[in-house]
Amino acid sequence: MPAASVEILSAIRELTNSKQIDRAELHGLLEDGINAALAKKHGPTVQAEVDIDENKGQIRIVLLKTVVEEVTDSASQISLEEARYEDPDFQIGDQMEIPVDFAEFGRTAVQAAKQRIIQRVREGERSKIRDEFSSRVGDLLSGEVQQIERGKLVIMLNKFREAEAIIPYREQNHREHFHQGDPIRAVLKRVEETPKGPRLVLSRADALFVKALFKLEVPEIQQGLVEIRASAREVGSRTKVAVISRDDAIDPVGACVGLKGSRVQAVVNELGGERIDIVPWSPDPERFARLALAPARVAKVFSDPEAKTIQAVVDEDQLSLAIGRNGQNVRLASELTGWKIDLYSSREWLERGGEGPLFAPLPPEEETVAQIPLSELKGLTPELMAILESAGYRMLNDVLDLEREDIAKIPGMTPETSEQLLGFLAELTDEDGGEK
Repeated sequence: MPAASVEILSAIRELTNSKQIDRAELHGLLEDGINAALAKKHGPTVQAEVDIDENKGQIRIVLLKTVVEEVTDSASQISLEEARYEDPDFQIGDQMEIPVDFAEFGRTAVQAAKQRIIQRVREGERSKIRDEFSSRVGDLLSGEVQQIERGKLVIMLNKFREAEAIIPYREQNHREHFHQGDPIRAVLKRVEETPKGPRLVLSRADALFVKALFKLEVPEIQQGLVEIRASAREVGSRTKVAVISRDDAIDPVGACVGLKGSRVQAVVNELGGERIDIVPWSPDPERFARLALAPARVAKVFSDPEAKTIQAVVDEDQLSLAIGRNGQNVRLASELTGWKIDLYSSREWLERGGEGPLFAPLPPEEETVAQIPLSELKGLTPELMAILESAGYRMLNDVLDLEREDIAKIPGMTPETSEQLLGFLAELTDEDGGEK
């Protein structure tokens, strides 16, 4: 058997095994490759029959030429005189079959045929990747970290290993550290088109990842009985999800929490201890805002549909929970509901009228979530209050984000008063209670 034929047939076996491509499809690709090589050698109008017998290890190629009086295209025609030299019975219009020795192709033609096959295989793979993943955004995918390039994780998926999959730096939880070879799970965020074909962009930082993990752990979500209607996330710190049940007999929050918290704990473990609040979803924005501010209890809620703003009033002992560390809880609640939430203490609300909503009398600058005078809060000594006031710190949000270094620089601050303030802030933003 000619060496070139052996080379092509070995390429068939290799491609069949490694690319998981149907043999009949590969034969078609090989025929295309051989036709391309024939066209390169004889001309674009060449006609041929290609027969591949893998069992015998043979590739039979026959050129088809039409018998004509005068040749105008040597690639597809042969003169009557030349044809009758082979067989005197040939007539004009007959088709002459000319066997081609595979060796005639030469190494360059063989390589051209192989390149054509590989190119078509790649095109086929790209189409398969598009078909497979274009409708799977939001699905959980698993694989292993193949390499780490400039902060980007390159992932080899367990199923569909030929698909290019990455987790960009911005889609990672930066409290997690992965190494080459580590198993990893992530959610499919989008499919990008690149010059090399489709690329799967995965995420462990998006709220979609939390939703995908709940879908994995909660059968009721898989069956469509419970739905995660909204979600909000600050990666590595806290996530809020709002759930609704399509079956009155099923408690959506209970289904997601699981027996003794087993289901939500599995999600928390995958997220490296990230806190998760699960609340019922409501079409009523005021009720939804109350639920979304969990674990804090809300005393009163007023809504302004035109401005899509909610004003929530909480008792003094619930203020720190409602605000959350650096305003995180109210920020996530606002994202979850899609409404801007302004938070006020019950004392301030009473001082401003006490019965109806506060929208009308509020000046424009009172928009931040922590416009609470420090004088209303317990835990600050008169000495510390005097130091803060003389330095211009009068409202809660003035001191909420201060770091140890900032506090030390305040005029008149001593190590003792500095520790007092740090302790006060730590206690104020302590959110350990009330989590799912």
